[in-house]
Amino acid sequence: MNQELKKIENTITKSTFWEDIKTFLNQHMDIGKDISISVKDILIIITVIFLTTLVLRLLLRLITKRLPEDDKAKFNVVFGYFRWLIYIIISLITLDSVGVNVTTVFAASAALLIGIGLALQTLFQDIISGVFILIDQSVHVGDIIEINGKVGRVEEIKLRTTRAVTVDNRVLIIPNHLYLENSLYNWTQNGATTRESVTVGVAYGSDVQLVKKLLLQAANSNQEVLDHQDTSVQFTDFGDSSLNFKVVFTLGDSFNANGPKSDIRFEIDRLFREHNISIPFPQRGIHIIQK
Repeated sequence: MNQELKKIENTITKSTFWEDIKTFLNQHMDIGKDISISVKDILIIITVIFLTTLVLRLLLRLITKRLPEDDKAKFNVVFGYFRWLIYIIISLITLDSVGVNVTTVFAASAALLIGIGLALQTLFQDIISGVFILIDQSVHVGDIIEINGKVGRVEEIKLRTTRAVTVDNRVLIIPNHLYLENSLYNWTQNGATTRESVTVGVAYGSDVQLVKKLLLQAANSNQEVLDHQDTSVQFTDFGDSSLNFKVVFTLGDSFNANGPKSDIRFEIDRLFREHNISIPFPQRGIHIIQK
């Protein structure tokens, strides 16, 4: 008899405990007039987000398992951006499945979302451009780029901005949307070596063959110039006050080209003085006609 009473008591206790849990889970919180969500709904959303996180991490490991470290880092940046989009979509689907009026949620936040969208328009452009840069790989770390007349060596590519360092060691922060709006010159995409030039004018009547010889000598005497056989001299034009020449040569580091080019100009001036070849300056004659 006592055993049967204990069983009945345990059954009543368990039943009461379960009812308390169900009551707690079914408690609703009202958000505004039309949106109501229960504790059970919140737990379901948290569980779904947790499972989604596990699936995304597993998927990321499978995709990046055989990728090189550089490509893996770039993919992680892009994947991190789209992960938040997946979270939003999963959350909305879960809310709709548990009975929350998603349309009401959108209607309640429509004005806010429009305002945020307009305010962050440039930010979204930068992020989308950053994704294109990482996928297209038109710019890499270490490349020398020129955009809007500014030249720098790329140090870091982020999702919103690209960080570069100029010749005078100043940091250049480039918003990524500028890549879509302007022409980008990549100096080193075809290799580290580039063709550089120095222009000079000589007086009319000068020995042009001697000028050519001295220009080649000035360029090839510089230690930074590579492959002397590729050095060439071009007779570019008959100017108003001078015969114009351009000496073209190859450098291994175009980012620091100003130093070798300056040294070559010094050498050209020295050789021209030594061989009595003058570099003219523009002259204008004034004729006064009296009537």
